Amino acid sequence: MIEEGRLFNMRNLTIDEIIDQDLEEFKECPNREDCINCEKETCVSIVAIAELPSKFGFYKIVGFVNNKDQEEHIAIIKGEISNKENILVRVHSACLTGDALGSLRCDCGPQLNVALAMIEKEEEGVVIYMQQEGRGIGLVNKLRAYALQDEGFDTYDANVRLGFQPDERDYEVAGKMLTKLGINSIRLITNNPEKIEQLNKYIMIKERVPLELPTSEHNITYMKTKKDRFGHLLNIHSRENEI
Repeated sequence: MIEEGRLFNMRNLTIDEIIDQDLEEFKECPNREDCINCEKETCVSIVAIAELPSKFGFYKIVGFVNNKDQEEHIAIIKGEISNKENILVRVHSACLTGDALGSLRCDCGPQLNVALAMIEKEEEGVVIYMQQEGRGIGLVNKLRAYALQDEGFDTYDANVRLGFQPDERDYEVAGKMLTKLGINSIRLITNNPEKIEQLNKYIMIKERVPLELPTSEHNITYMKTKKDRFGHLLNIHSRENEI
């Protein structure tokens, strides 16, 4: 959770003031972006902010570094979110194939688009975009997993066959990014109970907001694996029975 002194400093600050304060603190950091030498247990720092006009609306985009996974994660922010409860949040794992290339093998791109549209409609919220491609195994290994799926393995077994856990993702950094932004509690857009369990260690989750989209012939096996083997809260089978 947030250090007591920092929590006091954040009270009644706007999101811009919180970001400016953290940027100034980062300038004084002896390691700067050389986070691997940071001696703190888990240190998450804001290092950049810019305006982001997009097809969904107008946002702030904030860059973070940390000493835990050495990745560069971002927050896409709508509205004045600091010192507030029940902020609408999507913690989204990067999926180059789905988010940027329009792959139909997964529901990642549509989930990101719908989450941004939901936040735009609410005029307030955050997307935390984590560099955790392929459930944390990386882009090239995800392509190797794709090849195994082409041979008949599901996404769970493909990751295991490559020597990984079925899901390698960790949400500590994401949780600390949210508290760093001064948010008190969130409504989390997710179907994943494991994501809820992990994030709830770092920030209070007041509500789960489902995000289930139509399946297709290209992702139906992927979606069933999410439900049956990863325990995602989906209604795929009940929808099939209605058809």
